[in-house]
Amino acid sequence: METPPAQSDQRDSAEPARVTLREEERKAAFRHCERFLNGHAPRSPRDELATLVANVGAEEEADRYGEGALISDFETDIAHLLGKEAAIFMPSGTMAQQIALRIWAERSGRSAVGFHPTCHLEIHERKGYELLHHLSGRLIGDANRLITMDDLRAAPEPLAALLLELPQREIGGQLPSWEELVEQTTWARSHGAATHLDGARLWEAAPAYGRDYAEVAALFDSVYVSFYKGVGAIAGAALAGDAEFIAQARLWQRRHGGNLIHLYPYVLSARASLRERLPRFPQYHERAVMIAAALRQVDGMALKPDPPHAHMAHVYLRGDPDALLDASAELAREERVALFVWLRPSGGPGYSMFEMTIGDGAEAFTPDEIAGYFTRVIERANRK
Repeated sequence: METPPAQSDQRDSAEPARVTLREEERKAAFRHCERFLNGHAPRSPRDELATLVANVGAEEEADRYGEGALISDFETDIAHLLGKEAAIFMPSGTMAQQIALRIWAERSGRSAVGFHPTCHLEIHERKGYELLHHLSGRLIGDANRLITMDDLRAAPEPLAALLLELPQREIGGQLPSWEELVEQTTWARSHGAATHLDGARLWEAAPAYGRDYAEVAALFDSVYVSFYKGVGAIAGAALAGDAEFIAQARLWQRRHGGNLIHLYPYVLSARASLRERLPRFPQYHERAVMIAAALRQVDGMALKPDPPHAHMAHVYLRGDPDALLDASAELAREERVALFVWLRPSGGPGYSMFEMTIGDGAEAFTPDEIAGYFTRVIERANRK
């Protein structure tokens, strides 16, 4: 196993990429796959809607502008799961997190909020926190590693809130140790800053710590969770905290235009997917560690982190990226197996990377079988 190259800048591009004929041919190959290494096997809209029908009670009624038993009962369930007084369902995590930070800024009278340089708010949301809410982002630490206590002590001014992401997606799903996490959240509160958890992948992080969701969430004043990342729902998110905080969040949801007349399709999807998959997350983590151990033996591959902290990792492959993607597409055509469908520059010469996230799809393979497929793809790509 080789040492992974330095992390590249993961900022998204404002310009859509052109799709070439070569790329269209690859996509066609991947569309016909029957086994998928990453995530959960894709479902058609028809199958997705059939799942919703199977998971709605005959007497359940649609919510209306966020009110009604269907949505309020689900919000109560999420609040209990996270050990918080209340929770609110929202269409997106982008909305939920900007609202959370706005509330903490107003409560504290401060405008600065601190987060990692690869925080979703910073690299994927077009400065929404600044342009919509007049907040000042303070990037803490180095983009290629986790935040440390020394980074926090060097924060330039008092913060309204400290946002921590568990796990830190853009650096391969890394997690601080439990002791470091406790120390950092304690530091924030002792300096008058609220603690907010970007828990889009909290479902992955808690099993890695060997702790329940409420125990992790207890370190934070507010928590955001996603229902499509990892869980696999159509869309949707929740924000949890104390009752007053959630009451304020409901006002801001309306101001954002997120208080849709009906949210029940998303709620039903989130509820069904959470019930189905939440018990499986410890197994996803265990399987990710087993797969990493097998891939460690493959020449021309590296993982970061290794072993995985949660059930995701960045996978680095040696070779020309087009040749690697062609080889992956050839495997898809020959055996209906999708290993990876995209690659990014790795920041190191001769390597490309993709994000591997283990879910239901990986159950169709043995770890040794996965390693064998990668060996074939790398050898095939490097012969060209």
